[in-house]
Amino acid sequence: MHLVLPSVEYKKSFIEAVREFQEEEPNETTRRYFKYSVPEFEANFDTYVQELKAETLGLGLPVGYVPNTLYWLTDGDEYIGRVTVRHRLNEHLESIGGHIGYDIRPSRRKQGYGSKILELALPKAKELGIKRVLITCDETNLGSRRVIEKNGGVFENKVPNPETGIDKLRYWITL
Repeated sequence: MHLVLPSVEYKKSFIEAVREFQEEEPNETTRRYFKYSVPEFEANFDTYVQELKAETLGLGLPVGYVPNTLYWLTDGDEYIGRVTVRHRLNEHLESIGGHIGYDIRPSRRKQGYGSKILELALPKAKELGIKRVLITCDETNLGSRRVIEKNGGVFENKVPNPETGIDKLRYWITL
């Protein structure tokens, strides 16, 4: 298992994962996958990969976003999930989003991949000069809570999330 930068090499598996996510009920974590168009990916996946790489440099970001590096967790040629390491926090991320966000494709959940992806992402954050990493999760997401705590997350507090109505739990990990 490895964290890799997005690559066209994983196109087929990534598209399969998008289809899995789109079969679920939309939620805060999976909503990005409902914006994706499988036919568009099949035709222009290389453009998508280049856009993701540009975000690392802060290029093409929507208003209010910060530079971030997105990695894919892969096992062989299979896309397992994604983790985003945000280079810094803004007010919104300080409250609700945190430095790191991740998700695992539905068919690979509850197999230890969540813990592994966060474990592998922490050194990436340290390489960016981040000394303390903020990670948040929905209060209702018991799996993510376990992943964060297994990786050394220390609970700080719970804050309301006006976007979803589900409180966010805020954890810190010192690197």
